[in-house]
Amino acid sequence: MLVQLNHTIVWSANRTKSARFLAALLGLPEPARFWHFDVVQFGNGVGLDFADAEGPIPSQHFAFLVSEADFDAIFKRIVEQDGFTPNSRPSVQDQATAHRADPSPIARSLKYVRQGRPV
Repeated sequence: MLVQLNHTIVWSANRTKSARFLAALLGLPEPARFWHFDVVQFGNGVGLDFADAEGPIPSQHFAFLVSEADFDAIFKRIVEQDGFTPNSRPSVQDQATAHRADPSPIARSLKYVRQGRPV
């Protein structure tokens, strides 16, 4: 039996702003509107469906597997974003994590991992 992840919900303070932010950061197409979600679609068919949270946003973690070139481009966009602090552990040069103190417009932590490297 073949089972594939189709989508998951990402809770955010502003679904449209958050989805557009992530799509721009990753160099993906503009999010699509579906029902009460703004959907960021990935090349493997998985969608991140952004929804507005009522109340506090629960902790969420997403790790994205990217090529060397995409990793460098994404990391550059992270550094250019106001309010983001890139954090790359010296012992793991293949990973970059972006942390944002304010949970809006997106989840507090995003992780990008170079292809062929351990997660």
